[in-house]
Amino acid sequence: MAKLIYPINVSLDGYMEDERGNIEWSISDDEVFAFWTDFQRAIGTYLYGRRMYESMVYWETASAKKGDHPEVMREFAQIWRAAEKIVYSRTLQAVSSARTRIEREFDPDAIRRLKESSEADITIGGPELVGQAMSAGLIDECHLLVNPIVLGGGKRALPDNLRMRLELLGERRFRRGVVHLHYRVIV
Repeated sequence: MAKLIYPINVSLDGYMEDERGNIEWSISDDEVFAFWTDFQRAIGTYLYGRRMYESMVYWETASAKKGDHPEVMREFAQIWRAAEKIVYSRTLQAVSSARTRIEREFDPDAIRRLKESSEADITIGGPELVGQAMSAGLIDECHLLVNPIVLGGGKRALPDNLRMRLELLGERRFRRGVVHLHYRVIV
């Protein structure tokens, strides 16, 4: 059975984007990008909210030619293109990536069936979608990359009014002050 994993870049004060929707502050250096690329190797399906999909679809057309991007970025693009992608949106009319489908409504039972039938792990991204999955008790693990910045406002990485117990499975500190925290959700 696959795990449903929530991986997120987050500010020290708990935001995934600033008040203008900007995520430039979380752009990874080579060390962190290599970590994320290695992390993605075990993922078979990505679940996205519309805005998260729109920011990630860049990887569908990112050049695979040598010299256009560092090797680790070309690897990430190949991994991303090979995975299945499900976009949850009531407004998106069409997708612009292969191996991608749109779902209009979040269905917890469909996610449970997907977890049971998948051989590879699944990630989820987008705060509203993550909140729904957390409320339904579907998230198995969280991987937080805590960035050394305080944003003071924006879109929260974790939903309000939700209580979950977590067990710390591991941590790693990167040269530029980013800290990876790996948690398992305790049921």
